[in-house]
Amino acid sequence: MTSTTRDTAYVEDRAPGRGRLAPRAALHSDAPSLALDGPWRFRLAAGLHDLSAGFEAPGFDDHTWDELPVPSCWQLNGFGAPAYTNVTYPFPVDPPHVPDENPTGEYRRAFTLPGPWPAASAVLRFEGVDSCFAVWLNGQRLGDGKGSRLPTEFDATGALRPGRNLLAVRVHQWSAGSYLEDQDMWWLSGIFRPVRLLARPAQRIDDVFVHADYDHTTGRGTLRVQTTGAAARLHVPALGLHDADPAGPHAFPAVVPWTAEQPHLYDGELVTAGERVRIRVGFRTVTVEDGRLQVNGRPLLLRGVNRHEWDPETGRTLSYATMRHDVLLMKRHNINAVRTSHYPPDSAFLDLCDELGLWVVDECDLETHGFEPVGWHANPSDDPRWQEAYLDRMSRTVERDKNHPSVIMWSLGNESGTGRNLAAMAAWTRRRDPSRLLHYEGDQDSGYVDVYSRMYADHAETELIGRGEEPATTDPALDAHRRALPFILCEYAHAMGNGPGGLAEYQRLFERYPRLQGGFVWEWIDHGIARRTADGRTRHAYGGDFGEPVHDGNFVADGLLFPDRTPSPGLIEYKKVIEPVTIDLDPAGESILIRNGHDFRDTGHLGFDWRAEDEGEPLAQGPLAVPVLRPGEHTLLPWPALPPAKDGERAFTVTARLARDEPWAGAGHDIAWGQAVSPPAPPPVRRRAPLSRQGADVLVGPGRFDAATGGLRAVGGLPLDRPVLDLWRAPTDNDRLGGREADGWQALGLHRLTTRLTGLDASGDALTVTTRVAPAGTDAAMHTTYRWRTDGSTLWLDLTVVPEGDWPGALPRIGLRTALPGWIDTVDWYGRGPGEAYRDTAAAARLGRHRHTVDALQTPYVRPQENGNRHQVRWARLTGAGGGLLVTGDPWYDLTARRWTAAELAAARHTTDLVPGDRVHLHLDAAHHGIGTASCGPGPLPEHELRARRTTLRLGFAPLDRPQA
Repeated sequence: MTSTTRDTAYVEDRAPGRGRLAPRAALHSDAPSLALDGPWRFRLAAGLHDLSAGFEAPGFDDHTWDELPVPSCWQLNGFGAPAYTNVTYPFPVDPPHVPDENPTGEYRRAFTLPGPWPAASAVLRFEGVDSCFAVWLNGQRLGDGKGSRLPTEFDATGALRPGRNLLAVRVHQWSAGSYLEDQDMWWLSGIFRPVRLLARPAQRIDDVFVHADYDHTTGRGTLRVQTTGAAARLHVPALGLHDADPAGPHAFPAVVPWTAEQPHLYDGELVTAGERVRIRVGFRTVTVEDGRLQVNGRPLLLRGVNRHEWDPETGRTLSYATMRHDVLLMKRHNINAVRTSHYPPDSAFLDLCDELGLWVVDECDLETHGFEPVGWHANPSDDPRWQEAYLDRMSRTVERDKNHPSVIMWSLGNESGTGRNLAAMAAWTRRRDPSRLLHYEGDQDSGYVDVYSRMYADHAETELIGRGEEPATTDPALDAHRRALPFILCEYAHAMGNGPGGLAEYQRLFERYPRLQGGFVWEWIDHGIARRTADGRTRHAYGGDFGEPVHDGNFVADGLLFPDRTPSPGLIEYKKVIEPVTIDLDPAGESILIRNGHDFRDTGHLGFDWRAEDEGEPLAQGPLAVPVLRPGEHTLLPWPALPPAKDGERAFTVTARLARDEPWAGAGHDIAWGQAVSPPAPPPVRRRAPLSRQGADVLVGPGRFDAATGGLRAVGGLPLDRPVLDLWRAPTDNDRLGGREADGWQALGLHRLTTRLTGLDASGDALTVTTRVAPAGTDAAMHTTYRWRTDGSTLWLDLTVVPEGDWPGALPRIGLRTALPGWIDTVDWYGRGPGEAYRDTAAAARLGRHRHTVDALQTPYVRPQENGNRHQVRWARLTGAGGGLLVTGDPWYDLTARRWTAAELAAARHTTDLVPGDRVHLHLDAAHHGIGTASCGPGPLPEHELRARRTTLRLGFAPLDRPQA
């Protein structure tokens, strides 16, 4: 079917659209409106050669067409396939042209105007259409538009009829606008945000701009409300305003300011003879003073995340409930800021940020990263032919969102190089809204922005910037300007797979240097697409799973939430690291230092309690009387009186919790905690029992060994695989990418070690086994000594590992690998937990007694990788119906237990590839290499690297009886 009207030149036109109304704020009006969401008739055309002739006419026959819900992304509803790229455009770089193979969605929706619909003007509003579209109402063309994540309005007055109407929309997957929308996410298409028909009364309010300034020195608030359209009157009852002139200015001697910590809003209304528009007023002032970002006269420390809009079932189409769930999760995990990467979100999300309290960097719908691989040749950012499109995107962002007090910065976009069009955006924005700051990371000269922003600067460079000692740029004036700006890491700590590591060290830098005002972890959620296996299990697809010829794999799964919105270990770690209250305990039991790290709020909303445990067993607990601390204040308190410690280890924990319900969490919700551990008394000297022989076996207490090899075969009646030295782990995303350490491990052969027995001595009270462990093709080796002894009830191992030769780079792990019968199903342990932790991701792991099933110990990263490590385990009981094994550390070890081998874990592409076997594979490690964030950022800090070195590990093994029925 070929269209007789080839009106598609707009697709490759750089212009942002025709026939559109001027951008304006998202208004909450009582004027009649009609939601046009729901099932639409839909046909997917292969390209511009395949368009339906006359589809826009009311009489067109669409009975053979499919149905598609609006809003939605058509690729997630069986039409075409998703595709993921990070940087590379999935079409030739030939701006403004796009391929002839341009999938095009043709939509038709009949609707009936309600009987009382007013006879005045009407506006058709699309909140988001990807990527380019044209609109017809009752066969009359209203216009076309680009700018996928921005609203577009058309005047529908002349085409609208009483009764039945026919709306037709043609949406093209690719357009000139696609060159401006290369935003590290799935390429998805369609009418993905709501569509509404809005009645516009004769006495209407066209636009509103609320200016609510706060003077922190006096507490004075000033309110001005600019309106266009009919003359309106302003009502804000809580401020004593009734039937007032909106323009004011209205001064109030004392107002409650808006902050993310205490988001106070004043409800108001603008009223004309034909319309009421609800407004919410938040008084606050944003400035840069003395080189620091300040709100209401106080510097901020941003504890932020970057947030794409994502749902594993519906893609970029989010429900209000999902958006609210996201904001609540952020607040409950101590997050105070969001960068809307890399486009304005659904405006309802910003309503929630206003209501519940988050600082927002609102980013324009702009990224041209795909020009970087071609040397930024023809980048639109410096091409004057694209300036209208750039200014249009910025103005639509600012105009829609200008009334949100949560928005404290406008961001020009992301990774779009440099150029005159970005400078023009900045200049326009300053004229339109000088009350907020400007952000853009891509130009390190920072000449037209108000903050110095960087991505993925490592700890050392971040510290240099904090000191003001970063390298100079070429222009002295611009260099001086940049050095006077606050510094923000707009992206850091890439949360891909297992990680990110090094969060605590970043946070210490932010707190040490006033210029460093925090940052935004990349990113909020893994963009996995839910898919079901034949047996009903869910896996989450990533790049390449849909046959894309060009893709970036699982780089799209880089969030603090799993796709189903379950918090990852990374989010639990981040919550701990960014606590707004710090609690430091003196291990000697003398003092408790509590500091209020809130920017604005005192600690009156918190209650504190303490708990003491000996060897993980509760000893005593109670409330802790803490004076109310203002922001930045601290107090030093004594420990409560406790009984004398016994021989075991004592842990003392202080927790800050909400004392009463907040809009985002209930009373008792944990905000912060600190823990001190008093070391145990030295263990008693263990008696040694002699060895014995039984046939071909050597018996060392409960341990049964093969006399020929010295390999352990059983502890008590529990069979197990011979414990052997292991130096390899299933690579994490951080191991595989960035520095590509996993490539070096693979090349060295750490996954295929071989062992040569070099000594065996079974005499006296010890069985000593020495081996040389090495990969093929190298003279590097590990000399291992296993010294087995017993006190009669426990089998004790002293393992010594000594490197020989040149071991390049870091090692993944140094420890033992063994396996137990598959009926083992539960692990109880005393150590750090309850969640996964590694040496540079251990801030959130507290000492205590914990319990999980073997299955629950696993972390379901979208792409399987090393996971589930429990850190600094003192002892663990691994049990099942047949009994079990107690493994004791002296003093501790790291533990993983899983139903598949590390090789199987490394080979799996999705969680559903992991099939439980008949063994539980156990790792007992002396040390792990750090996690870092090298998938996009720095690797582990030097103190968290694991190098080949002499290593010792002492473990005890004791059988556990079969549970009694």
